[in-house]
Amino acid sequence: MTWDPEQYHRHREARDAPARDLLALIPDLPYRDIVDLGCGTGEHTRRLAERFPAAQVMGLDSSAEMLARADARGVPNLQFERGDILDLGGEYDLLFSNAALQWLPDHAALLFGLWRHLRPGGVIAVQVPANHDHGSHRLLTETAEEFAAELGGFTRFGTAQGASPVLTPAAYAETLDELGGVDITAISKVYPVVLPGAEGVLDWTRGTALVPYLSRLSAEDGERFVTAYLGRLRERWPGERVFYAFTRVLFTARRG
Repeated sequence: MTWDPEQYHRHREARDAPARDLLALIPDLPYRDIVDLGCGTGEHTRRLAERFPAAQVMGLDSSAEMLARADARGVPNLQFERGDILDLGGEYDLLFSNAALQWLPDHAALLFGLWRHLRPGGVIAVQVPANHDHGSHRLLTETAEEFAAELGGFTRFGTAQGASPVLTPAAYAETLDELGGVDITAISKVYPVVLPGAEGVLDWTRGTALVPYLSRLSAEDGERFVTAYLGRLRERWPGERVFYAFTRVLFTARRG
């Protein structure tokens, strides 16, 4: 997928709020090695490095476009690397991931794999969006079905791809307990966002949910896709104000 950092950060304040809450859930422990999985442009990775100066902090992301904006200057314990979360190596005292794991399937199996990279006494802290049943996503799936030929049948949350991999807070807590986690916290929180009508919803989704679709389409087909999607959004939200219930799941646990 090709990410656009400028588009992603057009709603920086709203997208940062869950990350700040997740950072606040992390206990102050003597971490030695920290990894930020799916670090994007690295702002939260930098905050981790500044908060835990005795730890070596690595930001990992698969997007060259996002990493080009990551800045490690002036923070000697911070570095960034390009790579896939599923190819993670090494052991860490803190596994941190903000709004990244939702792109990966089978979260029970994913947590099992990540847990192997967590040292005893280490902490995992994750935040994922849980808006897959929101109207903006359902209409996106409908549009993808209309463009099935151009997309090769791809729909992120459609029947061909299965349901969203994001679990309920209870399911995450149960999985972490099965792994041997202690001090488990798992919550769902709504972050209210007010958008300027259907066009505002489109601008919001351009930074995230639309990316895998437009990355698979030519420029011409992409324009047609966006026009069709916007038409559906306008039917659903014909007014000038949309209250977007931005729902997130946050969880932390310590390996006993």
